[in-house]
Amino acid sequence: MALLEAFFLRDESAGCYIKRGICLVILLLEVNPSTPSTIPKIRSLDTMSLRPQPHHLRFRQVHLDFHTSGEIPGIGERFDKEEWQSTLKAAHVNSITLFAKCHHGWHYNNTEVGHRHPHLDYDLLRAQFDACKEIDVNAPIYISAGFDDALAAEHPEWDSIPVDLKTMKPVAQSNLDAGFHKICFNSTYVEHLCEEIKEVIRQFPNCDGIFLDIICQWPCACQNCVDIMKKKGLDPHNPEHLQQVAQEGLERYYRMTTEAVLSVDPKMPIFHNSGHVKPGDRATLDNNFSHLELESLPTGGWGYDHFALSAKYVQTLSHDYLGMTGKFHTSWGEFGGYKHPNALKYECDAMLAFGAKCSIGDQLHPCGKLDKSTYRIIGEALADVEKKEPWCDYVKNVAEIAILTKAAVEATTARDIHGDIGAGRVLLEGHFLFDIIDMAADFGKYKLIVIPDDVLIPAALKTRLDAYLADGGRLLLSGRSGLDADGKPLFDMGVEFSGESPYKIDYMIPVPELQGTDIDSPMVMYQPSQRIKATAAGAKALGEIYDPYFNRTDRFHFCSHQHTPYRPDPTEYISGVQYKGITYLAHPVFTIYKGWGCVPFAEYLRKIVKLALGGTPRLECNMPSTARVSVMDQAGENRTVIHLLYANVIPRGGDKVINGLELWGNGIVIEELMPLRNTEVTFLPEKPVKSLTLEPQGTALPFDTLPDGRITFKVDEFSCHQMVVAHY
Repeated sequence: MALLEAFFLRDESAGCYIKRGICLVILLLEVNPSTPSTIPKIRSLDTMSLRPQPHHLRFRQVHLDFHTSGEIPGIGERFDKEEWQSTLKAAHVNSITLFAKCHHGWHYNNTEVGHRHPHLDYDLLRAQFDACKEIDVNAPIYISAGFDDALAAEHPEWDSIPVDLKTMKPVAQSNLDAGFHKICFNSTYVEHLCEEIKEVIRQFPNCDGIFLDIICQWPCACQNCVDIMKKKGLDPHNPEHLQQVAQEGLERYYRMTTEAVLSVDPKMPIFHNSGHVKPGDRATLDNNFSHLELESLPTGGWGYDHFALSAKYVQTLSHDYLGMTGKFHTSWGEFGGYKHPNALKYECDAMLAFGAKCSIGDQLHPCGKLDKSTYRIIGEALADVEKKEPWCDYVKNVAEIAILTKAAVEATTARDIHGDIGAGRVLLEGHFLFDIIDMAADFGKYKLIVIPDDVLIPAALKTRLDAYLADGGRLLLSGRSGLDADGKPLFDMGVEFSGESPYKIDYMIPVPELQGTDIDSPMVMYQPSQRIKATAAGAKALGEIYDPYFNRTDRFHFCSHQHTPYRPDPTEYISGVQYKGITYLAHPVFTIYKGWGCVPFAEYLRKIVKLALGGTPRLECNMPSTARVSVMDQAGENRTVIHLLYANVIPRGGDKVINGLELWGNGIVIEELMPLRNTEVTFLPEKPVKSLTLEPQGTALPFDTLPDGRITFKVDEFSCHQMVVAHY
């Protein structure tokens, strides 16, 4: 993290930043989803004698980046203990992550193992750390693990040489690039890193955790990896063998660094950051992580949906977790860039709403002085968090729907999985209560499981899903999900399959009850459908398919600007079917929604979800699709907290080059926080509700109880975030 975005590209599959000169590495882990075996899962580290203990996090944290060139003088020369303390206290900060070693490879503590910054003449980390402890501010310590420029220069044999799996050519790094060097975890660097870790813990035994960053290992052609492959009888020109050795390097890193931490202090919290928590590999999380930190800067490349969907997965695990945004207008390493206070307030409120503690990223100026403007902005957000903490700790998400993520089923490292994201957006925008789950989840907790678009279901999962259906569960499948490798259905869906449509796009009219507002004509479907016909008695067709006249292929076969219009009469094929406990849609509808976002299509998909659910959702409300709703049980307090969240996002700026300067970011900002009025909510609680209150205001809220046990209430007006607490 905290990387100079102007000089880096982000590898979204590996979760770490890479130099512009090796940007092709982005493609390395984007393997064919039909061959999941090319990415072996990290093996269980059951042989470890120690595992990290669960760590309960504080709510109001700052991640203080400090990646500082060796060419900059006067490091820490303006650090002032009293000013440091007063700034943190005024900003309501109760935990701040401090730097032992940065991406440049410089240490900010007294070190005999590594290299102290050449222009630092005292132990800056000790001064910062002691200042924090005097005012009861926690101080986890950061160590850059995957990047180390100083050691890469000293040990060029440790430098990673990534391989482009499409061309099978190494992508050599130029020593003249303005960018960090990724170190190979299959080198003896990891042994050196472990000594750095041990030194830090011995120097700071009362620190509040070790944060290790840039945890990824891409296929590599450095001499270390080549020697390993030769010794194992593997072929360096085989993509699967390259992936295997890369994965072994990652396993090696986790095993050695975690053991290094726990060998010094078995109770020391530890977190390994890769920019994204990959679903599915619970053994790695259980064996190596005491807690989770969800790096997700909305304006820095992650977007405003990434955190919510990441939280929807990790809230099903046993780890306490942070959300991590940044104070920057764009992303890490942006000096003089400031987010509007309202944006930071919304982002912290979103963390609370989705069960997380709050962390705000900042970067310290080389002189060691905290930026006053930054901490005024942070202080506004964290003061609000402090008021809300009592209703946000020790909570559990309430969900009746689950998305079974492709990332877990197929062990892919990719972050941007279109079907998963599209399904998540449909459920977020429709205000459904849901989790994102892996194959280890308890399926019986959910009324409906969504398996989006192109998830290849292995035999063991098929057996579990059969049992789930037999027990009354319901499935929503789409596209190739639920089909075998030959395109044949794995489940009895009451239809006949005839393969994929020959048309790149076709058109669809849903049955009347599923149509969007004022739309009863064919809607364009931007991806091919599976050809299906209803054959079983009781199989309910969900719509008709209209074919185009022809595909747009060449000068002899095109019409107008995009695609060919539809034929006036429908085909014999249907757009979807509901049969017994399964709802199946012939198109990859969630990928389509992620890519094109058509409003009538959104309405259609929300109605589909309700149909598949087979009854009234536990929560319904009249909030706009841009609003977010979550429900958290706080069992220890005998209450349930309903979070209402809303902000108007403004498109402004974006990825472009102006006068030779490359600009980074999503081009989205939050400035004004417009109020929502007359918000009406219906919710089915687990048990009778005695009273409702608005929190943190502490005011009573009238409500009605319906015959089926549902409660209804109205919030006259709120801005940004409102908690409605049901007391039992």
